[in-house]
Amino acid sequence: MLSHQKALALAKEAKADLVCTSLMSSPPPCKLVSRGSAKAQRDQENKESRLKEGSGKVKELRLTPDIEDHDYDTKLRQAAKLLDSGNRVLLVVKISGKEGPKAKALLDRLVADLSGSGKKATGIQLSGKQAAVEMLPA
Repeated sequence: MLSHQKALALAKEAKADLVCTSLMSSPPPCKLVSRGSAKAQRDQENKESRLKEGSGKVKELRLTPDIEDHDYDTKLRQAAKLLDSGNRVLLVVKISGKEGPKAKALLDRLVADLSGSGKKATGIQLSGKQAAVEMLPA
């Protein structure tokens, strides 16, 4: 166990980076890593996580704020099926007039009902004549 200053001096002398493996413990355990390899490893992990999240096509499901219960159940089943097959789903509600709050409530309900099949990628976006939210597979 070394002090922070001694560890930094040792890293500078060895021309290496000082990388903390866990910030939760006290004192945080650190290790010397050759320059660039820590950044390369972090970049690789970020790339893999982006690829994992971005896999599958984006499928769009369109709804209206005044949807009947049976139609809602059908759209819910379709969205769950698409999410389970690995596709991203964009839920779009067409708005006319003062239906904004109704559309937002419908999307909130859909997101809550689909929580077992997927997770929300973006917040609910109200723009112009539509409200939309994107769901990622779980």
